Amino acid sequence: MGDQKSSCELLCSMFNKVKPYLAMISLQFGYAGMYIITILCMKRGMSHYVLAVYRHAVATLAIAPFAFFFNRKIRPKMTLSIFLKIMVLGFLEPVLDQNLYYVGMNYTSATFSSAIFNALPAITFIMAVIFKLERVKIKKLHSLAKVIGTTVTISGAMVMTLYKGPILNFVRSQGQRNHHNTSSSGSTDQHWVIGTIMLIASCSGWAGFFVLQSFTLKSYPAELSLTTLICFMGMVQGAVVALVMEHDFNTWALGWDSRLLGPVYTGIVCSGMAYYMQGMVIKERGPVFVTAFSPLCMIVVAALGSLILAEQIHLGSVIGAIIIVVGLYCVVWGKSKDDYAISSPLTGEKGEAFELPTAMINGSEAIDVVDSNSKGGILMSETPSIVIPKSYK
Repeated sequence: MGDQKSSCELLCSMFNKVKPYLAMISLQFGYAGMYIITILCMKRGMSHYVLAVYRHAVATLAIAPFAFFFNRKIRPKMTLSIFLKIMVLGFLEPVLDQNLYYVGMNYTSATFSSAIFNALPAITFIMAVIFKLERVKIKKLHSLAKVIGTTVTISGAMVMTLYKGPILNFVRSQGQRNHHNTSSSGSTDQHWVIGTIMLIASCSGWAGFFVLQSFTLKSYPAELSLTTLICFMGMVQGAVVALVMEHDFNTWALGWDSRLLGPVYTGIVCSGMAYYMQGMVIKERGPVFVTAFSPLCMIVVAALGSLILAEQIHLGSVIGAIIIVVGLYCVVWGKSKDDYAISSPLTGEKGEAFELPTAMINGSEAIDVVDSNSKGGILMSETPSIVIPKSYK
């Protein structure tokens, strides 16, 4: 009896150790599916403006019940200042970021888009420094790593933008390759640079969303309610933009194909389930752990895009993606050392401070903890709760 109990405890312990890895790996496959389904959805003729509206409508309906039940007692009073911030958040990410992202992905490819979005941590780091959410001390090795990693990441993005290179053929058949070349390679060549610029602008919009969200959470710490309001405001503002840009009401029609699957999948899986899974993992391992898995999505998308969409993979994209991943891990390493330096003397735990670019950790019983080596302070929490800005990419 005692042996059975110890065996069960051992299995539970092993499962708890591997659970964060299983969750993040499965989530990357979920993100990869989003890239593929979105491309198929737009190839069916669905407008990206309409897709963004439907996506956030589904996300709002999926998250609202949880916000209603779990945030009833902690939801703060709505003020004009908070409302205006939520409106800007609803525009920055659901409207600006997503529409630029969809256009950029349509001009390039799903593989290229997933690769270039590894530059998000570096862009967010630059904005955080500008708004004094991050402090850089060049004499510290981890701060220097963040600066070098940011520079390397931007260099990789420039390589992907300016150098296309020859096509690399891995697993596609000749028939797939010929079909793709005749149908879309001319258009892709023509719009490649424009699409890349739009994707980088989309990254910048998402980074700005993170920075503004970090300020908003200080005055409105009900994370699920904030997420629901952001999705709702994004749906409303996106609908206005869609009505202005799309005069044909047939573009709003849904069918029993990818036009229905796209909004439902991205809304539930990438804007609903992902919130919960990322939140649970961040509570246990910290946002740095979550960020470190983003290159896996790029690899999965490259494989699925080549098999399902017959996408072309260019040498410049591969070189640029490798450079971006190297820069990404430099930034992640620097951030992990920041977290250790902040949390170790005070709590002995990781992940209870503000993290970029995946989350802002806050709590209802917040206290100001001031670093003795700096003039400012970092908001920490005795009972941290997690907000993940949409798993939109």
